Amino acid sequence: MKLVGGDPCLDFVNTVGGRETSGAAAIRSVVRDDKLSSYDDLLAWARHAALLSEKAARELARVARRRPREASGVLARAVSSREALHRVLVSLMRGRVPAAPDLVALNAELAAVRGQERLVPGASGLQWESARPGSRLDSALEPVWRAAAALLTSGHATRLRQCGGEGCGWIFLDRSRNHSRRWCTMEDCGNVSKVRRFRQRRRA
Repeated sequence: MKLVGGDPCLDFVNTVGGRETSGAAAIRSVVRDDKLSSYDDLLAWARHAALLSEKAARELARVARRRPREASGVLARAVSSREALHRVLVSLMRGRVPAAPDLVALNAELAAVRGQERLVPGASGLQWESARPGSRLDSALEPVWRAAAALLTSGHATRLRQCGGEGCGWIFLDRSRNHSRRWCTMEDCGNVSKVRRFRQRRRA
């Protein structure tokens, strides 16, 4: 999975092969080729995104093997909240107020994260630390929800963009100088679009 969102929460939303929508104004989408089909997939992605150390990932994998039903529940919750976050982001990009149920879902995840944090002494004063992360199967996504809270309240939401590639739908922060980025990557959707336009011109 390429990490092209520019923010951990956007890379999490992009853990799909693509998204199909019923129209340009649609908020909801149908996921194509979901990359999170098991709890191990979730750990592998968190490790790939540098949100989890190798040691922590191994420990969570051991806990998941002992508590498979709980691991399945965490995965289902992760996918459901990922889709809620996606709809909130798309709503903001379209200038709409996010749906109340989606905000409820995000607030539940944020409350769970905040409920596990405590202040501890650090190198430059006090800092937040998660309590016993190695034993909680949902701790793998704590950095995602912290990042989501920071992004959604930062004012950078105006730079949110959705890839214009057909069937892609990945979301990213446009940090280009003139705010003109259109694709998740030029190597993928950008080149596909160029080839399609070239063939259309040839046929014409």
